[in-house]
Amino acid sequence: MSAWADRPPAVARVGAAEAVFADLRDAILDGELPVGTRLPSEAALAERHGVSRSVVREALRSCHALGLTEPRTGLGSFVVRDRVEQDPVFGSFAASELLEARPLVEVPAAGWAAVRHTASELAELRALIEAMVGEPDPQEWAGLDGRLHGLIAQASRNRVLESVLAAVREASTAQSQALNLLPDRRDRSDEEHAAIVEAIATRDYDAAADAMRAHLDAVGVALRALTDRTP
Repeated sequence: MSAWADRPPAVARVGAAEAVFADLRDAILDGELPVGTRLPSEAALAERHGVSRSVVREALRSCHALGLTEPRTGLGSFVVRDRVEQDPVFGSFAASELLEARPLVEVPAAGWAAVRHTASELAELRALIEAMVGEPDPQEWAGLDGRLHGLIAQASRNRVLESVLAAVREASTAQSQALNLLPDRRDRSDEEHAAIVEAIATRDYDAAADAMRAHLDAVGVALRALTDRTP
């Protein structure tokens, strides 16, 4: 690990958590941090990158989700795999399960939200969009993302759709946290979310459903980009 630890991280025009994640991921996949290696402490990684420990924890969560590293209580994080897990687990569900199930729930939820939402719900959706665009912290952003999708389901006035989405909310939020470490993904998510909300505002079922479908398709593309990196 010494060669990697002594080499400054590559400078890239990405967010802080994205940079830490990319540095760790690439070092693992390129063999600079072989299987069995204990990663430097959060404090050491924070110093290496000039970031806070909370930023480091965000990057480590994504390494764990992709199956590259494993946290061990009292010992730190260890490299356990030198290839990205092709079907990572977020919360209690595999990514493939989320990709299959979310469109079945969230596309009609958006459509019915367009038809049934109240003025106050629309105002809250727009306020959430504004908050997400201005939120610098990835974890806080992911929480707002979960609230936005939950409110859309609530506005659908279909308790089955709302309850199913609530059951996968933790997993979908964890997936968002990982995917948004990809460069520019969060900005694109903000644009996609804004398009969904404005389609809901038109009270056009098909327009809102199509906007949600486009967003979830983009999530699938981002997931493949995250997992397809090879050394």
